[in-house]
Amino acid sequence: MKKEAITFAMTGASGAIYGMHLLKQLVNIYSQVHVLISDAARIVLATEVGLKIPEAPAKIKEVLVEYCDCDQDKIAVYAKENWYSPVASGSAAPKTMVICPASMGSVSAIATGASNNLLERAADVVLKEKGQLILVPREMPFSSIHLRNLLSLSEDGATIMPACPGFYTGPKTLEDIADFVSARVLNHLGIDNDLIEKWGYKGK
Repeated sequence: MKKEAITFAMTGASGAIYGMHLLKQLVNIYSQVHVLISDAARIVLATEVGLKIPEAPAKIKEVLVEYCDCDQDKIAVYAKENWYSPVASGSAAPKTMVICPASMGSVSAIATGASNNLLERAADVVLKEKGQLILVPREMPFSSIHLRNLLSLSEDGATIMPACPGFYTGPKTLEDIADFVSARVLNHLGIDNDLIEKWGYKGK
Protein backbone atom coordinates (compact mmCIF):
# COMPACT_ATOMS: atom_id res chain seq x y z
CA MET A 1 0.00 0.00 0.00
CA LYS A 2 1.31 3.43 -0.99
CA LYS A 3 1.82 6.00 1.74
CA GLU A 4 -0.15 9.23 1.50
CA ALA A 5 1.36 12.31 -0.14
CA ILE A 6 4.56 14.01 0.99
CA THR A 7 6.09 17.42 0.26
CA PHE A 8 9.67 17.40 -1.01
CA ALA A 9 11.79 20.51 -1.46
CA MET A 10 15.27 21.34 -2.72
CA THR A 11 17.07 24.59 -1.98
CA GLY A 12 20.34 26.08 -3.16
CA ALA A 13 22.76 24.27 -0.86
CA SER A 14 25.39 22.00 -2.34
CA GLY A 15 24.43 18.33 -2.31
CA ALA A 16 21.90 18.10 -5.13
CA ILE A 17 22.76 14.42 -5.51
CA TYR A 18 21.25 13.76 -2.07
CA GLY A 19 17.96 15.33 -3.04
CA MET A 20 17.64 13.62 -6.41
CA HIS A 21 18.45 10.18 -4.99
CA LEU A 22 15.89 10.69 -2.26
CA LEU A 23 13.24 11.86 -4.72
CA LYS A 24 13.66 8.65 -6.71
CA GLN A 25 12.85 6.70 -3.57
CA LEU A 26 9.90 8.85 -2.53
CA VAL A 27 8.02 8.50 -5.82
CA ASN A 28 8.02 4.73 -5.34
CA ILE A 29 6.74 4.95 -1.78
CA TYR A 30 4.19 7.77 -1.66
CA SER A 31 0.96 8.19 -3.60
CA GLN A 32 2.13 11.63 -4.72
CA VAL A 33 5.14 13.85 -4.13
CA HIS A 34 4.54 17.61 -4.03
CA VAL A 35 7.79 19.15 -5.30
CA LEU A 36 9.18 22.62 -4.59
CA ILE A 37 12.50 23.66 -6.14
CA SER A 38 14.08 27.04 -5.44
CA ASP A 39 15.76 29.12 -8.15
CA ALA A 40 19.13 28.57 -6.48
CA ALA A 41 18.51 24.80 -6.42
CA ARG A 42 18.06 24.86 -10.20
CA ILE A 43 21.54 26.36 -10.53
CA VAL A 44 23.05 23.76 -8.19
CA LEU A 45 21.33 20.91 -10.01
CA ALA A 46 22.82 22.04 -13.32
CA THR A 47 26.27 22.49 -11.75
CA GLU A 48 26.50 19.33 -9.67
CA VAL A 49 24.47 16.68 -11.47
CA GLY A 50 24.17 18.15 -14.96
CA LEU A 51 20.39 18.33 -14.72
CA LYS A 52 18.96 21.46 -16.33
CA ILE A 53 15.68 22.38 -14.66
CA PRO A 54 13.44 24.86 -16.52
CA GLU A 55 11.45 27.58 -14.76
CA ALA A 56 7.88 26.56 -15.62
CA PRO A 57 6.38 24.01 -13.17
CA ALA A 58 4.92 21.93 -16.02
CA LYS A 59 8.34 21.67 -17.66
CA ILE A 60 10.02 20.89 -14.34
CA LYS A 61 7.55 18.05 -13.89
CA GLU A 62 8.44 16.61 -17.29
CA VAL A 63 12.14 16.58 -16.40
CA LEU A 64 11.58 15.00 -12.97
CA VAL A 65 9.16 12.36 -14.26
CA GLU A 66 11.73 11.30 -16.84
CA TYR A 67 14.57 11.39 -14.30
CA CYS A 68 12.63 9.31 -11.76
CA ASP A 69 11.08 7.07 -14.43
CA CYS A 70 7.67 7.34 -12.80
CA ASP A 71 4.06 7.98 -13.79
CA GLN A 72 2.99 11.55 -14.47
CA ASP A 73 0.54 11.61 -11.56
CA LYS A 74 3.24 10.74 -9.01
CA ILE A 75 4.77 14.24 -9.08
CA ALA A 76 3.15 17.65 -8.65
CA VAL A 77 5.33 20.75 -9.04
CA TYR A 78 4.39 24.24 -7.85
CA ALA A 79 5.77 27.69 -8.58
CA LYS A 80 7.29 29.59 -5.67
CA GLU A 81 4.38 32.06 -5.56
CA ASN A 82 1.52 29.62 -6.12
CA TRP A 83 -0.33 30.39 -2.90
CA TYR A 84 -3.34 28.37 -4.11
CA SER A 85 -1.40 25.10 -4.03
CA PRO A 86 -2.35 22.45 -1.43
CA VAL A 87 0.94 22.78 0.44
CA ALA A 88 0.16 26.42 1.33
CA SER A 89 -2.68 25.54 3.68
CA GLY A 90 -2.96 23.42 6.78
CA SER A 91 -6.35 22.18 5.54
CA ALA A 92 -4.80 20.44 2.52
CA ALA A 93 -1.03 20.11 2.90
CA PRO A 94 0.64 16.75 3.53
CA LYS A 95 1.66 16.30 7.15
CA THR A 96 5.18 15.31 6.13
CA MET A 97 7.87 17.36 4.40
CA VAL A 98 11.55 16.84 3.62
CA ILE A 99 13.93 19.60 2.52
CA CYS A 100 17.03 18.05 0.98
CA PRO A 101 19.40 19.78 0.74
CA ALA A 102 18.46 22.67 2.99
CA SER A 103 20.37 25.92 2.58
CA MET A 104 21.12 28.13 5.55
CA GLY A 105 19.07 30.91 3.95
CA SER A 106 15.98 28.69 3.85
CA VAL A 107 16.69 27.41 7.37
CA SER A 108 16.82 31.00 8.61
CA ALA A 109 13.55 31.97 6.93
CA ILE A 110 11.73 28.89 8.20
CA ALA A 111 13.10 29.35 11.73
CA THR A 112 11.72 32.89 11.85
CA GLY A 113 8.41 32.09 10.13
CA ALA A 114 9.16 34.44 7.25
CA SER A 115 7.15 32.53 4.60
CA ASN A 116 8.54 34.68 1.79
CA ASN A 117 7.77 31.99 -0.79
CA LEU A 118 5.82 28.75 -1.12
CA LEU A 119 8.68 26.55 0.03
CA GLU A 120 9.06 28.46 3.28
CA ARG A 121 5.29 28.59 3.76
CA ALA A 122 4.97 24.84 3.20
CA ALA A 123 7.52 24.18 5.94
CA ASP A 124 5.76 26.64 8.23
CA VAL A 125 2.46 24.82 7.63
CA VAL A 126 3.94 21.44 8.57
CA LEU A 127 5.38 22.87 11.78
CA LYS A 128 2.20 24.66 12.85
CA GLU A 129 0.12 21.58 12.10
CA LYS A 130 2.48 19.48 14.25
CA GLY A 131 3.52 17.34 11.31
CA GLN A 132 6.93 15.88 10.49
CA LEU A 133 9.48 18.26 8.99
CA ILE A 134 12.90 16.86 8.12
CA LEU A 135 15.72 19.16 7.06
CA VAL A 136 18.98 17.94 5.53
CA PRO A 137 21.32 20.93 5.89
CA ARG A 138 24.53 20.94 3.87
CA GLU A 139 26.95 23.61 5.00
CA MET A 140 30.50 23.68 6.35
CA PRO A 141 31.33 25.13 8.77
CA PHE A 142 28.19 26.14 10.64
CA SER A 143 28.24 29.65 12.09
CA SER A 144 26.68 30.41 15.45
CA ILE A 145 23.75 31.94 13.55
CA HIS A 146 23.24 28.70 11.61
CA LEU A 147 23.39 26.65 14.78
CA ARG A 148 20.89 28.87 16.60
CA ASN A 149 18.46 28.61 13.69
CA LEU A 150 18.81 24.84 13.54
CA LEU A 151 18.34 24.57 17.29
CA SER A 152 15.23 26.75 17.08
CA LEU A 153 13.74 24.46 14.44
CA SER A 154 14.64 21.37 16.44
CA GLU A 155 12.92 22.84 19.49
CA ASP A 156 9.85 23.52 17.34
CA GLY A 157 9.64 19.86 16.34
CA ALA A 158 11.71 19.62 13.16
CA THR A 159 14.23 16.81 12.67
CA ILE A 160 17.68 18.03 11.68
CA MET A 161 19.63 15.48 9.65
CA PRO A 162 22.86 17.01 8.30
CA ALA A 163 24.23 15.36 5.20
CA CYS A 164 26.95 13.52 7.13
CA PRO A 165 27.16 10.06 5.57
CA GLY A 166 28.72 7.21 7.48
CA PHE A 167 31.49 5.18 5.89
CA TYR A 168 31.13 1.90 7.75
CA THR A 169 29.21 0.55 4.76
CA GLY A 170 32.31 0.88 2.57
CA PRO A 171 30.89 3.21 -0.11
CA LYS A 172 32.60 2.97 -3.48
CA THR A 173 30.74 5.68 -5.42
CA LEU A 174 28.99 9.01 -4.90
CA GLU A 175 25.74 7.13 -5.38
CA ASP A 176 26.61 4.88 -2.44
CA ILE A 177 27.14 7.95 -0.27
CA ALA A 178 23.85 9.48 -1.43
CA ASP A 179 22.09 6.20 -0.69
CA PHE A 180 23.31 6.38 2.91
CA VAL A 181 21.69 9.78 3.42
CA SER A 182 18.50 8.68 1.68
CA ALA A 183 18.32 5.55 3.82
CA ARG A 184 18.61 7.53 7.05
CA VAL A 185 15.89 9.95 5.95
CA LEU A 186 13.61 7.07 4.96
CA ASN A 187 14.22 5.46 8.35
CA HIS A 188 12.96 8.61 10.06
CA LEU A 189 9.92 8.60 7.80
CA GLY A 190 9.15 5.13 9.14
CA ILE A 191 10.07 3.42 5.87
CA ASP A 192 12.16 0.28 6.02
CA ASN A 193 14.62 0.00 3.15
CA ASP A 194 17.66 -1.91 1.98
CA LEU A 195 19.62 0.96 0.46
CA ILE A 196 22.45 0.30 2.90
CA GLU A 197 23.48 -2.62 5.06
CA LYS A 198 22.36 -2.02 8.63
CA TRP A 199 24.98 -1.76 11.35
CA GLY A 200 25.70 -5.10 13.02
CA TYR A 201 24.18 -7.21 10.24
CA LYS A 202 27.36 -7.71 8.24
CA GLY A 203 28.13 -11.35 7.69
CA LYS A 204 24.84 -12.57 9.23
